[in-house]
Amino acid sequence: MTQTTTQISFDTEGFNAFLAQRNEPDWLIQLRRDAWAKFESLPWPSQRDEEWMRTDIRLFKLGKFQLSLESDFQAPEPVLSQGVELAGQTSAIDGVGQGINLESRFADAGVLFGSISELANEHEDIVRKHFMTQAFQADYDKFAALHAAFWANGTMLYVPRGVAVDLPLHLFAAMSDGGTDFSHTLVVLEDGAEATLLAENASSTPDAAGLHCGGIELIVGDNAHLRYVNLQDWGQGTWHFAHQKALVGKDATIQWTIGALGSRLAKVNQHVALVGEGAHAQVNGTMFTENKQHLSYHTLQQHCAPHCTSDFLYKAALQDQSRTVWRGMIKVDEDAQKTDGYQRNDNLLLSAKSRADSIPGLEIEADDVRCTHGSTSGRVDEELIFYARCRGFTRKEAIQMIVTGFFQQIFDRITIESVREALGTAISRRVREYE
Repeated sequence: MTQTTTQISFDTEGFNAFLAQRNEPDWLIQLRRDAWAKFESLPWPSQRDEEWMRTDIRLFKLGKFQLSLESDFQAPEPVLSQGVELAGQTSAIDGVGQGINLESRFADAGVLFGSISELANEHEDIVRKHFMTQAFQADYDKFAALHAAFWANGTMLYVPRGVAVDLPLHLFAAMSDGGTDFSHTLVVLEDGAEATLLAENASSTPDAAGLHCGGIELIVGDNAHLRYVNLQDWGQGTWHFAHQKALVGKDATIQWTIGALGSRLAKVNQHVALVGEGAHAQVNGTMFTENKQHLSYHTLQQHCAPHCTSDFLYKAALQDQSRTVWRGMIKVDEDAQKTDGYQRNDNLLLSAKSRADSIPGLEIEADDVRCTHGSTSGRVDEELIFYARCRGFTRKEAIQMIVTGFFQQIFDRITIESVREALGTAISRRVREYE
């Protein structure tokens, strides 16, 4: 197949053409070559694999997609940054960067916020130390290897020791109908640093098709504090695959908030490893599905050190014939005594044809721990709808209030007002009247 200058196919010829376009150091190019070799050797996941038995990707055909080297469509407006004073922001369309800015006072303090490829040339020691060395496993499966070979529009946030970025940063990735996005996010907070990053994904139209194969690495040093928000709102024809991992150091904290609203099918692996004594992680997940969407999120909260706490709360509301799969695991290593781990998944079924699979689990090797998990699934109480309609609300308005109340526990955890409002509005406008 003859390659054009703007489109790259996902085969050996396309991979070589892609490498020819990259202005990256030799060590980074070699990482890509190693990943491509892994991709070629690994099988596609199937429902025979335990992790994929509830997620059917037989209709997914990689050959239907190509990687863009340029794009000029009009991106939708981001929602998380509206009315927010930002320290910096970056955007991309179909994986092609559209520019990055960072307030000078943070740049003067040593903060780096920019393209991974460019920073790999300018700050090789920092990037090489962290990029895909601790928080991304390229041989985990075929999608991880594909991402490690073809990632584009990688963005890195690096905050030096003791520096606090007191305004949020914003990262926006948009995709055209039929487009691709292979974005990679790397966040590194050195010891005692603080930052907030708002990241969101959106497609050109609500029904747009496409392919996202992404990776996220969050490295939080000792006594550092990170708030990370990710709003996934791809079009409902989009295939969404992602590997995401955070490493949290001694007495450090991470608050990770996820809004999963878009895509045709999503398969996301989210791993938080508490590697330093006294580390704390709070993960908040909101999922809303409609039509025939299938969202599968696998979470792992791994306690590697003693005296750590973790709190995972995922809530999903489902309507039409949609389906969610949440598979959560608390893993406590042998040395992680005095662990306090909690996970919960609640599901609100808005139609008789929707389905929620909830599979919590514990794997405990230490003997002095407190680990609990829970899961609930249920339909909307018709009495609540009846009483709301008696007070003048329509059936749809009543359901919207019930859904908002269902998610309120998570909204209360979110300290950023724009995020609360964006999630609440996005969910509310999707609720439809049903009988």
